[in-house]
Amino acid sequence: MTTVWTVYAAVFSRADTLTLIMTFLSLMLVLTFMLIGPSAKGDADRIPLFDWFFAVLAAITGIYFVSQADIIAQRITLLDPLSTWDVIFATLILFLTIEAMRRTVGAGLTMIVLIFLAYNLFGDRFGGVLGHGVITYEHFLDITIFTTDGLFGVPLRVAATYAFLFVLFGTTLARAGGSTFFFNLASYLTGGSPGGPAKIAVISSGLYGTISGSPTSDVVTTGAITIPLMKKLGYRATFAGAVEVAASTGGSLLPPVMGAAAFIMAEYTGIEYSDIAIAALIPALLYYVPIYLQVHLRAKRDNLAAIDRSQIPTFGVTMREGGLFIVPLIAITWALIDGYTPTYAAVYGVIAVLIVSMFRKKTRLGPVAIYDILAETSLRTVAVAGACAAAGLVIGGITMTGLASKFSALVFLLSGADLFFSLAIAALLTTLLGMGMPTPSAYILAAVLISPVMHSLGIAELQGHLFLLYFAVMSALTPPVAVAAYAASAIADENPLKIAAQSVKIAIGAFLIPFCFVFNEGLLLQGSVWNIVFATFNAICALVMVAVAIEGYWKTHLPAFTRLLFFASGLLFLSAGYVTLVLAVAAGVAGALFTRTQVRGGDATAEPEAGE
Repeated sequence: MTTVWTVYAAVFSRADTLTLIMTFLSLMLVLTFMLIGPSAKGDADRIPLFDWFFAVLAAITGIYFVSQADIIAQRITLLDPLSTWDVIFATLILFLTIEAMRRTVGAGLTMIVLIFLAYNLFGDRFGGVLGHGVITYEHFLDITIFTTDGLFGVPLRVAATYAFLFVLFGTTLARAGGSTFFFNLASYLTGGSPGGPAKIAVISSGLYGTISGSPTSDVVTTGAITIPLMKKLGYRATFAGAVEVAASTGGSLLPPVMGAAAFIMAEYTGIEYSDIAIAALIPALLYYVPIYLQVHLRAKRDNLAAIDRSQIPTFGVTMREGGLFIVPLIAITWALIDGYTPTYAAVYGVIAVLIVSMFRKKTRLGPVAIYDILAETSLRTVAVAGACAAAGLVIGGITMTGLASKFSALVFLLSGADLFFSLAIAALLTTLLGMGMPTPSAYILAAVLISPVMHSLGIAELQGHLFLLYFAVMSALTPPVAVAAYAASAIADENPLKIAAQSVKIAIGAFLIPFCFVFNEGLLLQGSVWNIVFATFNAICALVMVAVAIEGYWKTHLPAFTRLLFFASGLLFLSAGYVTLVLAVAAGVAGALFTRTQVRGGDATAEPEAGE
């Protein structure tokens, strides 16, 4: 019911946006209290009495806000007083949202939100730059609940439209057999080469990740197959889990779908989503270059076997059984390029999946399967709604207190207004803010707090926000709270922190590419053809050099000094300047010559232990 209403409201209803968001949040709150218990120790098959009470209270609160939507839309903020009922129901929805947030996205994000809310109400007691004027409770509720700058703001609007419909698309495609097709296609392309299972994980997880938009769900879905297969053919558990985590996380950066945070970025910045997807294409493909190369070098170094070709479906069988699942991706891409909104692009994608699934009995979706898809979509969106509601509350608080400008002043104080150091601090802060958070919340926090820094540095809005998006996504694999690594650890039977640390090494490109496209817009397909080609060439050389340095192998085991030279060469390539290009080539050649001399002299470094 929730899914059907949300699709209808997003596509066909002429109700105003505020009413749509209020109804959506109310439905999500009801689902949360009905489906998710107050703690992990509760009985999953029994709904406690107080959860029934919370669910009913959420429904009543939703009815009140929807009935008052016209009045709320027309009132003048901070001038028209709130009624007693307004204060009561605003307090109720605030409490219910925080409790739902705790259940869906965990105590970490909830604690951050509570700290922001406390700062709003009591920050006037701070001295110095962090202090602000007195904010009464009614003032706080007026901004947070009764405007579109708070709870009912951009994040929830995206969750109720773009994000929900793309979750529906991904769920429908996976249920029809699309994920199986992507896995079989990846098996055909790379399964027979050295390190085939890991290469399958890289390609299949990237393809599936672009439709799921969630690193954690991608790890659980594709990793259940690829991680045991990698371990079986010789990869250490740590490396197997890390490959899956790195590849799955990158799916949120890969067009045409990307993840919910990209839709929030489009809504927040006003940049067309199609423009964001086109600009993100080359960086997303480059992200997988060092991952794939490290997997290949590890396989060659440790002499790991490929998959027996007899176990891999042929290209003809793969395309015959699932080739039509390429059509929905084409439909979405066409719709976005042709100027349709992401909402309609997602709808066209769902319709395309339903049509192509009818061609084969094995993939056909009957009434029971469609009901399961609708139910699963609602369930998967509950956590997204919780994260977006949290982000809305934080935005409201930052709007009231002017914290963003104070944050900018702090960054400039630390960096001395130097572009590179300011970017490094922004990257670090975004990663720290995103620890343990869903990507949408991490991006929103970074966008509100740190994007003013980008603007002050003269960085274009597309480059600045895409920079923040990358580091928000990477928070899913960055220790110590690497949620995707924890998902992989259960499958790999390995310490999640070891997997997370290895994931950072494998996904090293994601920490370098954003700096590259900030300094050279050619990577975002902007500027002249020569600029695009030059920037892409430099980035590829940089990522190859860095990957080889990290893995410590290129036809032979590399001495430590060579690895250092290769790493330095990679960093010089990233700057995309003509002088540094010469220095980068010189460092790379010097490293190669040193290795050749050492190998001839028999002084190459000892062989590392397999899988480490």
